[in-house]
Amino acid sequence: MSDRELEIVDPGPLTTLQDLGRPGHAHLGVSRAGALDRGAHRLANRLVGNPPEAAGLETTVAGCAVRARGAVTVAVTGAPCPVTVDGRPAAWGTAVRVPAGAVLRAGAATHGVRSYLAFAGGITVDPVLGSRSTDLLSGLGPPPLTRGVLLPLGDTDGPLRAPAAVDTVPWQRPPARLVLPVLLGPRDDWFTPAALRTLATGDYRVSPSGNRIGLRTVGPPLERARDGELPSEGMVLGAVQVPPDGRPVVFLADHPTTGGYPVVGVVPESRLDAAAQAAPGTPIRFLPVRPR
Repeated sequence: MSDRELEIVDPGPLTTLQDLGRPGHAHLGVSRAGALDRGAHRLANRLVGNPPEAAGLETTVAGCAVRARGAVTVAVTGAPCPVTVDGRPAAWGTAVRVPAGAVLRAGAATHGVRSYLAFAGGITVDPVLGSRSTDLLSGLGPPPLTRGVLLPLGDTDGPLRAPAAVDTVPWQRPPARLVLPVLLGPRDDWFTPAALRTLATGDYRVSPSGNRIGLRTVGPPLERARDGELPSEGMVLGAVQVPPDGRPVVFLADHPTTGGYPVVGVVPESRLDAAAQAAPGTPIRFLPVRPR
């Protein structure tokens, strides 16, 4: 039994292993996957001295609990949540030393959706196509975590930086309204001018049926100018696809790489961290922009 292991005590509703993903494999039908809130993932790694691409845990809404087989330094970022070590309060957003055998719990998110746990040395399960990320659509990488699973940790004697010494952690509270610019195209001509006005002015909200594949919306449908469907074509991160019900879906990290429903536009990647933290019911304002 190694002391460089974590045991999953409580996986919560959905806890997955994530790093910065496996880009460059769309031709194989494999999306990038990786942490949905990349800024929070990078920050957690920085706080414990890991390189930004080290693998950690991404929780969903209700958090998770892990037992450290040996002493380890941990940081929790992303959606703020209560953090405890063996039931005693610990700090969110800073490096915390967890003794051997102790249980670290990241509780339910008080704002946002997804919290990120980084462990000094990183989680070192075998990579698949260069990444340790769980991809819910393709099934690549480790499956969602379950109680009793053991996860190996890397050696902290390697080329790691010292944990960042910080007084405060930069964190932007999830906005009361999610504002998403949409670069129109390539299939905006499949929609009527009225539909594009609806996209810009409609009362949209985040649907509870969304997941790591896509942020689904509740709101007025977009009116088609053309009937039928497209031959399957490439899909990119941030694509705003419109299925037959007419309600936009914003593709996130585990999105399919091809699809036959028209894409009205694309949300820039830099705005997707906020989408990852938008709770069901959050109002959405789309800002359509025609590329020059």
